[in-house]
Amino acid sequence: MKNIHYILALSVLPLVINCTRQKEIIEKLKPTVITETVVHDTDDPAIWINPQDASKSIVIGTDKDTDGGLYAFDLNGKIINKVVGLKRPNNVDIEYGFMLNGKKTDIAAVTERETNKVKLYALPELKEVGEISVFEGESERGPMGISMYKNPETGDIFVIAGRKSGPSDGYLWQYKLSEKNGSITGEVVRKFGKYSGLKEIESIAVDDEMGYIYYSDEQFGVHKYYADPGKDNEELSVFGKGDFKSDVEGISIYPTSKGKGYILVSNQQNDTFNVYSREDQSKGRIAEIPVSTLESDGSEVTNVNLGPKFPKGVFVAMSNGRVFHFYDWRIVEKAIKSAVKTNK
Repeated sequence: MKNIHYILALSVLPLVINCTRQKEIIEKLKPTVITETVVHDTDDPAIWINPQDASKSIVIGTDKDTDGGLYAFDLNGKIINKVVGLKRPNNVDIEYGFMLNGKKTDIAAVTERETNKVKLYALPELKEVGEISVFEGESERGPMGISMYKNPETGDIFVIAGRKSGPSDGYLWQYKLSEKNGSITGEVVRKFGKYSGLKEIESIAVDDEMGYIYYSDEQFGVHKYYADPGKDNEELSVFGKGDFKSDVEGISIYPTSKGKGYILVSNQQNDTFNVYSREDQSKGRIAEIPVSTLESDGSEVTNVNLGPKFPKGVFVAMSNGRVFHFYDWRIVEKAIKSAVKTNK
């Protein structure tokens, strides 16, 4: 009888080990901070790094509605500033050092869908400093996704905007920013980007160092192009096809060193983030990280030391419930490395 028990125990042991490993893999990450609630519907965040004291950096996020807003949160999730009365602000991105009235100015660019404009705000005060009327002459306008690119050689700053719907090619337009009469405006310099036609394109992310644009073609995959409008408009690759439950959403890029790191893409309906190699997306998905964030369609990340709470940076994701979740990067990184090790 003892031998039978021993044999049964040995046969069950691998199941116990596998269940334990499975539990470790699927356990949802818990946010370090949950922000105060906005009025309507959080949609997309961006992170502004305070050059004097990184621990006083702020997270900028949109509140998407006809009477929406742009909110600034401290790293404890408290609302410290806001702009209200925007007409369905969708996505937001940040770039540093635009020369405005002879002064270097950090700016946030926000799509305002119902006015067909991109609004521009100086940081950290959220003072409006310009706007761009986008997709002029097109029957399909409605700007949604946005990202910014700063050419590391020339210093030129660009806005890349997407829209609610558009053609199968030329879905995204790229605008070069300039100063005019003391405010910022933009001139279209490029029309590019393939579109599957399956749903829409919203999330756009730029890797300034590597010079690439990535954007989520929902229910299809992630497209990759050159960020410099002086280079060709040929698509470099598509990745993530078949890796998502439904919508391909928010994209965030975390550098670990020059040319290396992770690209995190929201698997919205699965409440997970798919992770890809920054240096080589052809490797396919290297990890899938479950999070407590619900139905996330917007995210951002930084690798800058933001103080004791976020010493290796912070990962920010929009969540249902009119909030944003802040994750200590250390727990995200631990989950990625654990998943990669398990998948080998």
